[in-house]
Amino acid sequence: MDSYEKLKTARHNGRPTGEMYVREIFELPIELHGDRRFGDDLAIFAGVAFLDKRPVTFIAMEKGHDLQSRVARNFGCPRPEGYRKALRLMKQAEKFHRPVICFVDTLGAHPGADAEERGQGQAIAESIMEMMGLRTPVISVIIGEGGSGGALALASANKVFILENAVYSVISPEGCASILWKESNPETVAKAANCLHITADDMQAFGVAEDVIPEDLDDFPRMCRAMKAQLAAAVDELCELSEEELVAQRYQRFRRFGVYEETPGSRRSS
Repeated sequence: MDSYEKLKTARHNGRPTGEMYVREIFELPIELHGDRRFGDDLAIFAGVAFLDKRPVTFIAMEKGHDLQSRVARNFGCPRPEGYRKALRLMKQAEKFHRPVICFVDTLGAHPGADAEERGQGQAIAESIMEMMGLRTPVISVIIGEGGSGGALALASANKVFILENAVYSVISPEGCASILWKESNPETVAKAANCLHITADDMQAFGVAEDVIPEDLDDFPRMCRAMKAQLAAAVDELCELSEEELVAQRYQRFRRFGVYEETPGSRRSS
């Protein structure tokens, strides 16, 4: 599949959502609510659970399963209170030395006037800033669409995994097409998707994702068992690091993005 086909697959209505992964992978998940400032955003499904008997904090973007639930969850586009709820639980996880595991699936943060009035940009910036200094392991999994800063707000992690048919992009292909070609139609969106290099293989090649997770949605429980084992191994590896080493590793991981080397007659990204 090309980039545009991967994009359509990542957005498919029948694709498993964040809550489905949480309930299949973790034991005894307990959802927690509210940002302690304004309210509760159902686009963020978050709480505490066990991963192979280890207590963890989970944070998942949730799109919903039908029209009613999708409207209630704002189609997986969080408002400021969603990001503040996520950050509240991250800081709680840091306090109790629990690893944080995030599941990312969003077109982007909600762009409405109400979200802007309540500080959408600041909420995203604070989430990214605080995640970079979080003194506990953080792992993020792109399970569908990782769109713009709305996705990065839950993906500033020590390790990032991405499903093979998921996509991750600085801007939606529709938004890119509107900017570059002044129109958004299937032809320009497909062109933009290919130019943006949004696929899982692209993310692994660029070092944005550590690993691509194979998909087997026809046997979702088996796929989740394999993902659970991979997440548990990654958590065990990160828990071997000190708090200072965790923060330094996360910082250096992001510092490497966009670095390149020049040689006579050629340019190579590293």
